[in-house]
Amino acid sequence: MLRHCAPGSPRSRPVVRALPPSARALRQRLRQCAERIPEAEAVLDLLEKCPEHQKKGGFPVIVFEGLDATGKTTVTQAVRDTLNGVLLRSPPPSISQWRTVFDDEPTPIKRAFYAAGNYILASEIAKASTQAPVIIDRYWHSTAAYTIATETSGKVQDLPPAQDEVYQWPEDLLKPDLVLLLTVDPEERVRRLQHRGLEKTKEEAELEANSLFRQRVEESYRRMVDPACREVDASPSKEQVLKTVLQLIKEHCAF
Repeated sequence: MLRHCAPGSPRSRPVVRALPPSARALRQRLRQCAERIPEAEAVLDLLEKCPEHQKKGGFPVIVFEGLDATGKTTVTQAVRDTLNGVLLRSPPPSISQWRTVFDDEPTPIKRAFYAAGNYILASEIAKASTQAPVIIDRYWHSTAAYTIATETSGKVQDLPPAQDEVYQWPEDLLKPDLVLLLTVDPEERVRRLQHRGLEKTKEEAELEANSLFRQRVEESYRRMVDPACREVDASPSKEQVLKTVLQLIKEHCAF
């Protein structure tokens, strides 16, 4: 969904408004397509069971964001093992089997699915964080960054301005204590992807083929606020990246 500037404005640039701003708006969007998409009804049922306000437990919640092949899987597993924590992923297993269904839907429906996954995941985070540190492989910032990059055409300069509300965290979604954005240079990322030899998602294929899209995604991550992303260079060795990450966790999270 795009809201356009008024006619005659200096730059009639579309403004991104694709993500529902709350769980209530998400439920409404899913209801609109539930008759046509049975899986939407199943997602809606899970979303309805989530408490309206999720509260974090006493242990820290740390999110790792970044493009594919930036080392999220390796780093999140290492941090989990080091901190004796719990590792969660978005979308959560309860709905991840329906990704292929929603990936073929129009963008508003597709994004509603991923946004709903974050609220469902929040219930798991709330429970797990009462027992141990929680490490998360992608959360709300991924949903928002890819939405913004998809709905904005052109260069980084064409993104919504840095203070736009699209970069704000939803008021009714459980917040993490720390968000770390893993980055590597484009050439190294491509090399890692080729080494993995895994089948690419549609968005990963576009990231590889369209450098402007990749730049919009990365810049959208950097513009997120409350909480903002702390950028980590993931190009060095696994040991060095882990050392850097653990130092940031020590500085920003109380145990």
